[in-house]
Amino acid sequence: MVDYRANRGNRDFKKGLDAEKGRRNRNDTRLQLRKSKKEEGLQKRRAMANTQVEAAVPEVEDSNRNVAAVPSIQTYTSADIPSLAETFRKVNATTEDILNAVTGFRKLLSVEKNPPVQEVISANVLPNFIQLLMHPDPKVQFEAAWALTNVASTEFTRTVAQYGAIPNLVQLLLSGNPDVREQSAWCLGNIAGDATDLRDMVLEAGALEPMLKNVAEPANKGLLNNVVWAISNLCRGKPQPNLALVEPAVPHLAKLIHENNSPAVMDACWAISYISDGDDARIDAVMNTGVTPALIKLLGSSNSSIVTPALRALGNFVSGNEHQTQGVVDAGVIECAQMLLEHPKRSVRKETCWLLSNIAAGNTEQISSIIRKPQTIRAVLGLVERAEWEVRKEATWVISNICTGGQTNHVHDIVELGAINALCSVIDAADPKILMIVLDAIESILRVGKLSSRDYVGYVDECDGLDKIESLQEHENDAVYKKTVGIIETYFGVEDGEDENLVPEINGDQFAFGLPVSKTLETGDMMQQHEQQPLQPFNF
Repeated sequence: MVDYRANRGNRDFKKGLDAEKGRRNRNDTRLQLRKSKKEEGLQKRRAMANTQVEAAVPEVEDSNRNVAAVPSIQTYTSADIPSLAETFRKVNATTEDILNAVTGFRKLLSVEKNPPVQEVISANVLPNFIQLLMHPDPKVQFEAAWALTNVASTEFTRTVAQYGAIPNLVQLLLSGNPDVREQSAWCLGNIAGDATDLRDMVLEAGALEPMLKNVAEPANKGLLNNVVWAISNLCRGKPQPNLALVEPAVPHLAKLIHENNSPAVMDACWAISYISDGDDARIDAVMNTGVTPALIKLLGSSNSSIVTPALRALGNFVSGNEHQTQGVVDAGVIECAQMLLEHPKRSVRKETCWLLSNIAAGNTEQISSIIRKPQTIRAVLGLVERAEWEVRKEATWVISNICTGGQTNHVHDIVELGAINALCSVIDAADPKILMIVLDAIESILRVGKLSSRDYVGYVDECDGLDKIESLQEHENDAVYKKTVGIIETYFGVEDGEDENLVPEINGDQFAFGLPVSKTLETGDMMQQHEQQPLQPFNF
């Protein structure tokens, strides 16, 4: 049977079960986030296609930056697919013919609802799109990359990679045309964000280095934002990419979070959180850039889309060794905690509790750093009692870690702040893991109370804790049952060997122990036996 408390509170293995649990939750969140972000990007592209899309198409020559082509009002339907595809097979097709055909496919793939992706793939034109990425005309390159981007934004992402688009797209990241570079990065970002093996294909094709060149010298804000988003996808997923492959991005990402550019800051924070999600070497790779104070500053942002990844990254930092945890504490993260615990977004409150639980699983001074903020503790206790279940679970870990890993004064302090009532409110939880950490915390409180001659037993009883604990004797989980019985036997047995049901009553000159004298003391020998032997405690 798993010893939950030992895993959670051991100083040498301080994150134990919780670190694994937290990372599993983050992976689930990350998967959903990837899908949401991918869909969001696709909607923006289709929206452009229905309005000012033509303004993005580059000209071949311009003094500084390629500008818009003349808008076209031509519309296409699925019925046009055969004739458009036939253009690619004409030996005498002109550049204008090819541009019109690939633009027609791009428009078909950019419709807002139900784009005919399968029909386009069935027409066997994806190889043509990929070949056109190397066309000498930047307008053709741009349209081909855009068409592939929209295919890669659907469930057919893998098809784009399987046809061999990645090397050509990587090459276009160094195009002289910024719009072509941006669209290529967008397509590669969609491919990398779809699956870890596709992500690794993009990395192994050498995409990161030219992307970082575009970050260092961005031609425009839109290009920068799309490249940073693509880089975040290169860092995302489990199994994680090899640290050596993504570590060159860390200094650039750390610099970006100081910028006044919300989309780039958000994706840079996500990328940092993905890279630092792991062992101490991964955490050091990020923390050694000195990024911690800047991330903590972002916690005060009014934009929750920035707060969430910044908080996630800091949570990763404190899941490392005690030195790494202390670095985050010293930078002032606990001072931000109370504000975050009251945040309207549930995920922010949950992540904040997760972060605090790892600090609370640290050394004595790190526990003290939380205890010294009573308003923060009260906020956590309030979440234990009243928050959504996912938040309550993480808040409970905070309190349990303080109770099981803290010193006597820490336990006294947290009890005075209302820990017993909060913990008792969770005793009827259905989750056996949470029950175990609650029981561990209560057991630790009772142990400290007994050694300190404080009536914490009475506190538990007054909070209906005893009734709830007794009900757990019927629990189907063996660990919960054994822990419950141990607590009852150790702390709720009658003191001094007396049971209230066995207190003798005076009946004339004799004593009756809960039963009539005639049935209890039938012989002098039995009377003598009771006089000679003290009563034994009655075990519940």
